[in-house]
Amino acid sequence: MDSSLSAEIIGSNEDLITQILLRLPVKPLLRFKSVSKQWLSLISTPHFSSLHTLRNPNHTISALFLRNSPLEFKFLSLSSSSSSSSSSASPLSFDLFHGIKILQSCNGLLLCSTLPKIGQKRNYYISNPTTKQMFTLPSLVGDANAASPTTLFGLNLAFDPLKSCNYKVICVRSTTNSIYQYQIETYQSEIAAWRLSGLPFVAPFDMVFDNGVFWNGAIHWISATGNAIYFDMDRECISSMPKLPFSYEWGKRRFRYFGESDGHLHLIEIYGLRTTQFNVYEMEKDYSFWRIRYRVQLDHVVAAFPEMVRSYLDAGDSNYYAFVVLSLVEEDATEESSLLLHIPGKVISYNLKNKTFKKVCELSYGTGGSRTKESLQFGWLDAYQYIETLACV
Repeated sequence: MDSSLSAEIIGSNEDLITQILLRLPVKPLLRFKSVSKQWLSLISTPHFSSLHTLRNPNHTISALFLRNSPLEFKFLSLSSSSSSSSSSASPLSFDLFHGIKILQSCNGLLLCSTLPKIGQKRNYYISNPTTKQMFTLPSLVGDANAASPTTLFGLNLAFDPLKSCNYKVICVRSTTNSIYQYQIETYQSEIAAWRLSGLPFVAPFDMVFDNGVFWNGAIHWISATGNAIYFDMDRECISSMPKLPFSYEWGKRRFRYFGESDGHLHLIEIYGLRTTQFNVYEMEKDYSFWRIRYRVQLDHVVAAFPEMVRSYLDAGDSNYYAFVVLSLVEEDATEESSLLLHIPGKVISYNLKNKTFKKVCELSYGTGGSRTKESLQFGWLDAYQYIETLACV
C-alpha cells in the first residue's frame, strides 16, 4: 500500500490516532497540538485527559515553584538534563501567574488567589501550569459581607487523577453562630458549585487551615504544637491523627516539613538547636501511627558546605545550621528518594537511601527575603511541587 495512502487512512481514523497519542508523554503531546485542528481538539478534551492520565500515571515531581515574594517566584527544574549553574532557578517564561499568589499545589494543579486588598474581593483560581489553563472559582458563601458575616480560614485543593479527572476545593470558614466553630464548604468541579460538607466542628486553638496536605482521600492539617486533624472527603467528617512518639526534648522540637509525595504523607521535626540528625516520619494509611521511614544525618553535608554553620541565630529559625527542607521526593520504583535541601546560596539533593548528596543549583543572593550569604531565601512553605499533567480545569 502506498505510504501516503496509509497515512491518509490513519489520519482519518480518530480512534487509531487516539490510541497512538495516548502513549506519548505530556511534553511531546502538547507540541502535537499544533499539527492540526483535529489533534488540538482531541488532545484538549477532558475525556482524552482522563484516559491519558490513567494510562500514564505520573507522580514524578519534575520541578518546584519557589516563592520569592507573595507575587513573585522562581521555577526550579529537577530534571537530570537541566543545568546546575546559577541560572537553573530561572523565572517562568509565561505570564500565567502575573499578579496572583500560589497557595497550594496538588498532583499537577495549583490553587491560586489574588492578594487581599481593603474594599476589594479576593478571587481564587485553579490553574494547570503545564497546559497554561486557569479557571476562576465562583464566589464563596463564606466571603465576608453583610449577608454572611463569616471568617474564611483557608482553602485547600484535592485532586487525584488516578481516580477522577475532577477536583475539589475545601474551604474552612467560621459558622454564622460563632467564629470558634468551623464549617467546611466544598467546591466540586463536576457540578461547578459550592456546597456544605459535613457538620460544624471545633479544632485546636492553634490550627492553621491554609497549609493543608491532600493524601489518602483527605485533607490534613497540623498545628505548631503537634495537633493534627484531617477531613475525609468521602465520609465528610473531621478526625484526629495520632501524635508523634514522645521525646524528652519535646519542648525543643521544630516542625520542618509536612507534605505528600508519591502516595506517602511525611512529617519532619527537629529537636534542639545544634542537631544535624532527624527522622522522617510517615503516616500509616489506616492512621494507626507515625512510623520512622528515614533517618537523616547531615554532618558530612555540613563539612562539605561550611556556610551552613551560622555565625548568628536567625530569629525565625533558631537553629545553628542553616538549612530548610523544600520537598521530599519519593521514588519507590527506583529507590532514589531524596530530600531537596535549601542551604545558603544553593539547593542540594540528599539521597535518603545511600546518604549521598549533590548540588542541584546555585541561587543568587538577594533574591527572596534574604540579603546576606548566610541567609536562606526560602522556607518549606515557599516550595510548590510541579507535576506534568493534562488535567483540565
